[in-house]
Amino acid sequence: MIDALLRSVNGNGAGSLKPLRDAALDRSRKLGFPTIKHEEWRFTNIAPMLDLPLHQAAAKTKSGQDIREFAMFTFDTKGPLLVFVDGHYVHELSRAESAGFQLGSLRSSPAAREIHSHLGQYAGPKSEFFAAVNTAFFHDGAFISVPANKVVEDAIHLLFISSGQDDGAIANPRNLIIAGPQSNVKILEHYVSLGAAAQVTNAVTEVVLGEGSRVEHCRVQEENERTYHIATVQAQQDKDSHFLSHSVAVGGRLARNQINTVLNGSGAEGVLNGLYLGRGEQLIDHHTIVDHAMPHCESHEFYHGILADRSHGVFNGKILVRKDAQKTNAKQTNRNLLLSDNATVDTKPQLEIFADDVKCTHGATVGQLSDEALFYLRARGIGLENARRMLIRAFASDMVERIGIEPVRAALEEMLMQRFQS
Repeated sequence: MIDALLRSVNGNGAGSLKPLRDAALDRSRKLGFPTIKHEEWRFTNIAPMLDLPLHQAAAKTKSGQDIREFAMFTFDTKGPLLVFVDGHYVHELSRAESAGFQLGSLRSSPAAREIHSHLGQYAGPKSEFFAAVNTAFFHDGAFISVPANKVVEDAIHLLFISSGQDDGAIANPRNLIIAGPQSNVKILEHYVSLGAAAQVTNAVTEVVLGEGSRVEHCRVQEENERTYHIATVQAQQDKDSHFLSHSVAVGGRLARNQINTVLNGSGAEGVLNGLYLGRGEQLIDHHTIVDHAMPHCESHEFYHGILADRSHGVFNGKILVRKDAQKTNAKQTNRNLLLSDNATVDTKPQLEIFADDVKCTHGATVGQLSDEALFYLRARGIGLENARRMLIRAFASDMVERIGIEPVRAALEEMLMQRFQS
């Protein structure tokens, strides 16, 4: 089964990346598809995905009508825009002009030396199964390189569109983001669907933060509710860098987001925020690893889930403190709101500590709307349904307000308004 699938999604096997791809392919074959017998996947069953006619997604012909359709997904961002359809870069839909930094298609970038020195070094052949498959078979993705001391004023929008026309079509987008020392950049990584087909997205993003750099990375996944979405974000942080991550997941039949950062220089700080909204029979899974590899680093994780109908949420977060990472300060919080008796969540916050001079906390809560809060609102003349919607929106907005990219924050507030009208 595994060899048949790998042949069907065969990407660029030749060229200078061949050793990297071959190593990743060997890793994929050795691991095989994860099942619920694997500890890290025991709540997330991908078996229904394997019933699809899996094959490599092909490039689609574009038209003027397509351009108008795509405009609805731009969040009114004013900065650079790179558009990919089924994993293929579309130049005519993109705004790739940049001032003072490199931006464009990974496949066609002239910066081969810089790409080869980083690509696959953080999420590569030794990664888990799906990241290894992406490394072996990715076709294209975004390449962003910001030089030292450069401040990029406008957020860079990476728009990944599933055409939604072909059940079982697999896209493997691969992104590489490099922030030079003392630079500052904001990235929006956005996944949407045009049609209703059950496609598969297997995305990997590597983020490299130089000394003193600041990167805000906002990932919004709102593909159709037949899609299977599997993603890895792997950040590598140097001294005094600041990585701010937001993961907003509202789409997909199954969405699995693996978000990791390695604090590999003293004074580094990693902040991971997440919001997942499930309904119907969606399964939305977040796995995180914050690896404190050096002393005097801080990390903060805040993940909120709202689950309705028969949806299922999963949060598995690990804080790893290595033996040399003294003076670590780490906090992890997962809060979940269940809106029906049939909604479920599995939450597993973890601490793995090998140093003795640290301050680490973690916790998780699962509950329903507060009767006291409902009573307070109803006592002031607000009807029961409106009171419920107000509390749900407030719970979600606490995470949305953390996003520093204003057009995204405004669009998500509008989405919450529509979903939980008050």
